[in-house]
Amino acid sequence: MRILHTMIRVGDLQRAIGFYTHVMGMKLLRTSENTEYKYSLAFVGYGDETSSSVIELTYNWGTEQYNHGDAFGHIAIGVDDVAQMCNDVKQAGGKVTREAGPVKGGKTIIAFIEDPDGYKIELIQNDQADKALGN
Repeated sequence: MRILHTMIRVGDLQRAIGFYTHVMGMKLLRTSENTEYKYSLAFVGYGDETSSSVIELTYNWGTEQYNHGDAFGHIAIGVDDVAQMCNDVKQAGGKVTREAGPVKGGKTIIAFIEDPDGYKIELIQNDQADKALGN
């Protein structure tokens, strides 16, 4: 077994695709539209869906904003240089909510950013990611 994808609802599909592909460096893997039920899907990720987990971006036609509630935490992504990624996000007009630095009570370098729909993304320094996972 493995995790196939994580689905998040977005208010503007093209804006979300732009963020995840241009800012986060993912690839647009596939899209589909359901005219009967009025929604569009886009799957983005760093690798092929047959071997990697991906993110499903769901746009329900006519819905521009969602209440995230308080149960969802964040998506975690390993990057080579957390501080540089924060700078790249800012230069692209994105929002950094916690600058690069060690996790509270530890040494792993992390940061938090938000996608255009307000979903939190934790950036973890790649060379420390295995340690952060307890490996």
